Amino acid sequence: MNEFDLIRRYFTHSTPAAVLGVGDDAAILRPTAGHDLHVSADMLVSGRHFFADVEPEALGHKALAVNLSDMAAMGATPRWALLTLALPQLDEAWVAAFARGFFGLAAAHGVGVVGGDTTRGPLTLSVTIMGETPQGQALRRDSARSGDDIWVSGQLGLAAAALRSRLGQLPGIALPADCLRQLERPQPRVALGQQLLGIAHAALDVSDGFAADLSHILQRSHCGAEIWLDALPTHPALQPLRAQLLPCIAAGGDDYELCFTAPPERAAAVLAAAAVAGVAVSKVGRISTVPGLRLLAGDGSEVQLERLGYDHFA
Repeated sequence: MNEFDLIRRYFTHSTPAAVLGVGDDAAILRPTAGHDLHVSADMLVSGRHFFADVEPEALGHKALAVNLSDMAAMGATPRWALLTLALPQLDEAWVAAFARGFFGLAAAHGVGVVGGDTTRGPLTLSVTIMGETPQGQALRRDSARSGDDIWVSGQLGLAAAALRSRLGQLPGIALPADCLRQLERPQPRVALGQQLLGIAHAALDVSDGFAADLSHILQRSHCGAEIWLDALPTHPALQPLRAQLLPCIAAGGDDYELCFTAPPERAAAVLAAAAVAGVAVSKVGRISTVPGLRLLAGDGSEVQLERLGYDHFA
């Protein structure tokens, strides 16, 4: 099998939402009238973003999920994706399983894969995704306002705990299966992001750690925040270990949940949006005019973490 056989057999699917998909020098796309186009790209590198022995179907799922999460953060409807794949060797069984995971998630979210590239090299995955929001309605990082409640979806710290366990940093601790599932097969909160349009002010996805990512909203919106650490949601099985796992919960990374701000008077609307999306949300803090991020324990004392999130160049 050569490169073109590979593309034809595993990466060429029907793309009815595109004028022209895979097979030419470039795809032809026609965005919806009256909508803004969103474009985002993410790269996953073996040994840096995932273990080399991860199941290829799970890796295919995650490669697209992290990009769908970027669309979710802006309330966008995902439409098209491009996949670039470097493989150390052409293992047909591996490619078939990877494609099942990737295209299975693409189909679930109505995403057409309209192009990309393949080559030999260290295992590296790069996805570019495009989506749409009604013109001027996107959720952005620069729109938080003083007095806004700060919310987060789902549960935090599961993926980071699974990573630490794989690295032997949590000896004697048995984690629930949900932790490894969150690390390898995160569920992008696309429906929640869409439901929050017109309700939330600012939003982003939690990929590098809750505290670090929230700091991006604070910087872009020129404001501060206080976070109630006891309110950060995590898996019930991790609650007895909450103090030990606080760095995972507050700053671990790989959560792919949404963090967003909304005015207090829209709290009922936030909960209704979450119910429609089928995702739990938790109010975890408040936006303030005082610069900086304050992480508060239950007694009101300020907590200092060794780091706020994942550093890609550490």
